[in-house]
Amino acid sequence: MNRHSFYERFVKRCFDVLLCGLALIVLSPVFLLTALAIKLSSPGPVFYYSMRLGKDKVPFRFYKFRSMHPPKGNDKGLCIADADRAFPVGRVIRRLKIDELPQLINVIQGRMSIVGPRPMAANSVDNFYSGRYEVVSSIRPGLTSAASLYDYTVGDTYSDEKAYRENVVPVKLEMELLYVKKQSFPYDVSLVWRTIVTIVLVLFHSKNLPVQPELKEISVKRHDK
Repeated sequence: MNRHSFYERFVKRCFDVLLCGLALIVLSPVFLLTALAIKLSSPGPVFYYSMRLGKDKVPFRFYKFRSMHPPKGNDKGLCIADADRAFPVGRVIRRLKIDELPQLINVIQGRMSIVGPRPMAANSVDNFYSGRYEVVSSIRPGLTSAASLYDYTVGDTYSDEKAYRENVVPVKLEMELLYVKKQSFPYDVSLVWRTIVTIVLVLFHSKNLPVQPELKEISVKRHDK
């Protein structure tokens, strides 16, 4: 068993269970208030789920708080959500990442980790995690990662699907590949801390969001917007 395999199977799993168990207790009032706000804001279920592929491309139910009205047709694209459907409370919980909290249940179930590549939709994973990126699907997906933070601070500024695919997706893929090589307890702790700091800065409308240091470690051709 190599170092990464031992870390992921034992050390990381203990970290996930302990931290998620504590988070579920501490954040239970947030769960209740969010569920109530969604119910009062938009008809439909509180939770949304979709089928995602996890470790070794095994499918699982991926949970989120619902932040959008039910679709009247197809979404605008695979990469960019149809944000026009978001209701006011939904926009707030999406921006603050509160909509992601139900994924703590996925972590407790062992389907996800706190830190890891974001899980891809079952119908699109082979379009992204193939070739040299195939190895990304060999580890548990996570709630946060350097690629997720990049998408949060940079990707969310895009509204054009084609431009997003050209400029953001290649960077995210390289960051996910880098995580597979670098994963360790100190690195995971740093990513959790950076996620908290970034969300707090967004909460206070800071324009000085942190630049991901991983950008200096990857080599990818990026285009200007």
